[in-house]
Amino acid sequence: MDLFDYMKEVNEKDSAPLASRLRPDSLDMVVGQEHILGKDKFLYRAIKADKLSSIIFFGPPGCGKTTIAKVIANTTKSNFKQINATTAGKKEMEEAISEAKISISMYKKKTILFIDEIHRFNKSQQDYLLPFVEDGTIILIGATTENPFFEVNKALISRSRVLELKPLSYNDIESILNKAIKDKERGMGKYELDISEEAIEFISKNADGDARNALNALELAILTTDISADGKIHIDINIISECIQKKVLKYDKDGNGHYDTVSAFIKSMRGSDPDATMYYLAKMLYAGEDIKFIARRIVICAAEDVGLADANALCVATNAFLAVERVGMPEARIILAEAANYIAGAPKSNASYLAINSALKFVKENVDYEVPKHIRNANYEGERDIGIGVGYKYAHDYQNHYVKQQYLPDEIKDTVFLNLTDMGFEKNIKEYLEKIKKES
Repeated sequence: MDLFDYMKEVNEKDSAPLASRLRPDSLDMVVGQEHILGKDKFLYRAIKADKLSSIIFFGPPGCGKTTIAKVIANTTKSNFKQINATTAGKKEMEEAISEAKISISMYKKKTILFIDEIHRFNKSQQDYLLPFVEDGTIILIGATTENPFFEVNKALISRSRVLELKPLSYNDIESILNKAIKDKERGMGKYELDISEEAIEFISKNADGDARNALNALELAILTTDISADGKIHIDINIISECIQKKVLKYDKDGNGHYDTVSAFIKSMRGSDPDATMYYLAKMLYAGEDIKFIARRIVICAAEDVGLADANALCVATNAFLAVERVGMPEARIILAEAANYIAGAPKSNASYLAINSALKFVKENVDYEVPKHIRNANYEGERDIGIGVGYKYAHDYQNHYVKQQYLPDEIKDTVFLNLTDMGFEKNIKEYLEKIKKES
């Protein structure tokens, strides 16, 4: 490399976006994705041992797909070739394969071919790669934001290991931002910065798990803010909100705004007001609230405030919780909305909530009464001789599958814990119990 080439490379590096400059060079510098990059996990071991097989990464933007590929490029002894499916044509693919063939035939050196946005290749382009993956000419690393099981050739999928990358957590983003602020060589450490913790938290919460988005906002804030009289660049939450294009809400996940909004959300569902429920749900989602936290509140409300008036409410809420875990944002907002609206629109009863609280209080404040002998379990020979299990009536042998029988201990046999209401299906349960008792 001559002096002019060297200076060109330096200038290009200095002018590159912060997200590009800060990209890790080694495994130990990668933040997040511990489920595949933990020291005992498959990918960490494969990269360290330089024993990679074909892999397809899929996950949302900014979660580290290209970053991990670059780390592989820096650590592997194989040739590393990168192409982007959005711009590469047949010629680039043929050149990459030709170079790989020469490398393996003349130097016994494998080639790792990294294809970014692999889902952009059409079927014939993907088919072209197949024989070379199959015979080991190339080790394919594909990256995609789309579900590869729908967008990538099934034959390629069957010859690759598919690894899902998750959105980076709030803590991951915060760690990356702090590194960017302090790093004097590749980050923004050469600037005299005064950036508030509130501003860093705001970016971290509102970057949607996308490190590139967070770093771009930070860089824009720094480069477009004038130096103050004290020689420093002061960055507050208002500047950051403009750069990340998200307004500041009175919603601090550790402060009153958080608790007030969550409280209002729950009380709106309990109060059967779907419009207010949607407003507070939207406010939480916009502020970057954990979708699993929201789903848990819906599950609790279904059991506590709807209860037996519509027992299906708990099924809806529980399924919503499972669904948001699997789907993630932004689609999870629809699932949460459906579940919250169902709870808001359902008939209400807190009879089960009151019943268990009453029973727990009773158990805590009273002695431990013995279980009646006839409903105890006779486990050992001779127990029936002393009345254990004797006289028990099997409900299914009687009309309506019910028989009048004492289940509570003698001392509290007439105690009532569950007081059913006339709300929704709970009224049916109440009438049913009254009916079978009357007919027995």
